[in-house]
Amino acid sequence: MLDIQYIRDHAQTVRRAVTSKNLNPKVVDNLLDIDQKRRQLIAQVEDLRSQRNQLNQQLKQKQTPKLITQSKSLKSKLQDLEPQLNQLEKSFQDLLLQIPNLPLKDVPIGKDSSNNKQVRTWGEKPTLDFEPKNHIELGTSLGLFDLERGAKVAGFRGYYLTGDGVRLSLAIMLYALDKLSGKGFNLVMPPIINRRSAFINSGHFPWGESETYRLDQDETDPDSDYFLAGTAEVPLVSLYANEIFSEKDLPIKMVGFSPCYRREIGNYGKDTKGIFRVHEFLKAEQVIICKNDLEESLQWHEKLLSYAEEILQDLGLHYRVMLMCTGDMGEPQAKKYDIETWMPGRQDYGEIASDSIMTDFQSRRANIRYQAADGTLKFAHMLNNTAAPSTRLLIAILENYQQADGTVKVPAPLVPYVGKDLLRRED
Repeated sequence: MLDIQYIRDHAQTVRRAVTSKNLNPKVVDNLLDIDQKRRQLIAQVEDLRSQRNQLNQQLKQKQTPKLITQSKSLKSKLQDLEPQLNQLEKSFQDLLLQIPNLPLKDVPIGKDSSNNKQVRTWGEKPTLDFEPKNHIELGTSLGLFDLERGAKVAGFRGYYLTGDGVRLSLAIMLYALDKLSGKGFNLVMPPIINRRSAFINSGHFPWGESETYRLDQDETDPDSDYFLAGTAEVPLVSLYANEIFSEKDLPIKMVGFSPCYRREIGNYGKDTKGIFRVHEFLKAEQVIICKNDLEESLQWHEKLLSYAEEILQDLGLHYRVMLMCTGDMGEPQAKKYDIETWMPGRQDYGEIASDSIMTDFQSRRANIRYQAADGTLKFAHMLNNTAAPSTRLLIAILENYQQADGTVKVPAPLVPYVGKDLLRRED
């Protein structure tokens, strides 16, 4: 969430930012209009309340017909205006939540992925002297997953992981968690059933609600409004909601391990086969809470990126780093990198991880602050990075480490977790 005073003072800048993220800039004008009416009504209501308080003091001394009449008149006016103020306040908050974060200056302006910029590549595409199979063929032949029965039970994009598919998937997760734990990240396994407020805090709502699984209301909890999170980022952002830290306690480094649930409505028709785009998977997610200092935040942005790259380098996977343009980076992000690995079965790169700096956009929503060295309270900066998504890394490993005989080598770092160095059909 942006500071309303900043929006008032820099309305044109905010309009341009909203437009650059493919949103309607009219939301800024609507917000400022409501804000002006709200402030005028606040002043009017506060004046009437002040008059009422003064009158009440007089009534304590002496009750006269004139004072009683004036008191009733003030009460009537307030009863009329206070509901109007409450409605304006609700409209104001709703519109404020629809304003996206401002992109940083070095973020390319563009409408879609065609405007993203390649930052660098690492490694080389594998040289295969045979016709490579895709992950569907490999996984099916090796008994690593069952897509047909998965669809029968779970519907479109459903799947079963089986045998070594389970071992390899868990190996990826355990390796990533061990790697990041060794870099000082606290391991967290968060709740994945979250209140609406958690999605608002993280900036996934209001924009991403249609792609989120919503649970039926709990009859025992009439205020319940629960959803399944699509990333551990959602509960981790709210872990310290409404709390105040000391500057010396920062940065806070967390890596969340969780299942993830996504409806993928916005990607209908994309990657309909296999396990590249599915409704549920496992993921390790890095989250940082640090000082409200852009230079420090940018340093953490690069560090998080390097940690995710290090995992891919350890696994020997060729990848490229892309700087996302304004129209392809999402509403809460100020700057975002994507990491895409080469997948021989696709003959193309596939997104593996994203690395995002949020500045104080999330902390303002979640009310996460810290007391600076000078005694002032500041909203923290927050960042997140996908360390390891289970299904997409599984695809990358299968397709890049496949052998001519249909077996698949296990990358050396994962061998201790899998318990073998080669995946073959075991009937």
